[in-house]
Amino acid sequence: MSHQDHGRCSGTCFHFQALNEAICWLWKEIDFSELRLRSDCTWSARALVTAALLWSWSDELTLVDRFRKARQIACKSLGIRSPPASSYQAFLKLLNKWTPHFVEMLTLAFRRRMKQRFPDRLRIAGFFAFGADGSRIELPRTRSNEETYAAACSKRSGKRKRNPRRKTDSEEKNTTQIWITTLWHLGTQLPWSWRLGPCDSSERDHLSAMLRELPRDSLMVIDAGFYGYNLWCEMSAAGSEFIVRVGSNVHLLKKLAYTRTRGDLVYFWPVREARRRQPPLVLRLVVLQGKRHPVYLLTSVLSDKRLSRRNVARLYGKRWGIELFYRNLKQTFDRRKLRSRNAANANTEAQWSLLGLWAMALHAQHYQRSQRLDPNQLSTAGMLRAYRRAMREYKSRPEPGEDLHSMLVVALKDDYQRTNPKTNDDYPRKIQRKPAGPPNIKNATPWQRRRAEQIKQSGITKGLTA
Repeated sequence: MSHQDHGRCSGTCFHFQALNEAICWLWKEIDFSELRLRSDCTWSARALVTAALLWSWSDELTLVDRFRKARQIACKSLGIRSPPASSYQAFLKLLNKWTPHFVEMLTLAFRRRMKQRFPDRLRIAGFFAFGADGSRIELPRTRSNEETYAAACSKRSGKRKRNPRRKTDSEEKNTTQIWITTLWHLGTQLPWSWRLGPCDSSERDHLSAMLRELPRDSLMVIDAGFYGYNLWCEMSAAGSEFIVRVGSNVHLLKKLAYTRTRGDLVYFWPVREARRRQPPLVLRLVVLQGKRHPVYLLTSVLSDKRLSRRNVARLYGKRWGIELFYRNLKQTFDRRKLRSRNAANANTEAQWSLLGLWAMALHAQHYQRSQRLDPNQLSTAGMLRAYRRAMREYKSRPEPGEDLHSMLVVALKDDYQRTNPKTNDDYPRKIQRKPAGPPNIKNATPWQRRRAEQIKQSGITKGLTA
């Protein structure tokens, strides 16, 4: 290639060179030579991964048009003289086969990049803090998608019992969806891992499967959906502490005489676990005052010196980042409904949508840090405009201030203080959700105290007992 294709890009380079620089930074520590595709395959591993990433970034209306654009940019950026096959079906068939391996490989590479580039943002209050939450993405209602992703009840033949809690028919119609449970790193505001499944998947099961991917000194900040004795014990066994919001459906005990009494210590001990001679879980109850209602949090970190009340509030406030991530994924990134009509293709499209948004945000934060900007102020909308404009005009030279790097510098959230309350808060048809009440706290019964003493003397312990 000519001299213009080498060296660091500036405002005078072509758009495709800036894209190539971004992708090369992402792929810097990945050895693609270890990946062996078929001998007769016209795609190399590096070209396939690069095209897949650009395919996920593209904003073309159809998946075929996205592939064509991604293939053109990949060939131009990598300097491929013999372009790979132009068949979208062949590309997707190959990508379906290799996506599980690519997801594992890129996930590990992106985590290393996060640790190298943002060492000061890895820990909050001394912990690797993570949030977790689930959401659904719609799919076309094809037979393949329904058989794989529809709720189990909708797949069974025969008449289905009506759910009295269902309020609208749309909830029953929109059953062809992918459930995504994401593990979210609170310090860098970037994903860490995720799991996909049918629309009736259990986010608790997904989280259990991801616990082994947590580093040491981790702390999970989770909402009320991640509730249960077994799940909390699994977190402890994985070496992770947690902060979880609870409501009136959670029953806690006091005066169990299982450990030293303290005002904020409570016991979580379901009757079923007590009958099975499983030990009670000793937790700390922290009550925070929200904007409208009190927030009740349980944490496995019993020491106030190790995790202060102020840091509990700070960590739980940062959990909102995962809600914004799903909003950006579905609205800003336009992945509310995927376009694949085949179940295997839909899984690949969902995986690369998540990888693409992660890669884009990781590189944008890296560049903003190099310009001494705060990566936490990255605007997803501005970031998407920068990368997608470079893709649309990849053959041309940008005007001053319109190159990828200049647009990333100004891709920041506005500092406008929105003081007025939302105008639709009291809208008549808006669903007014009842706030979660306080947990149900009772004194232990004599039978519970005797059973606790028996378990204590027998030496049966769980990770959360003191």
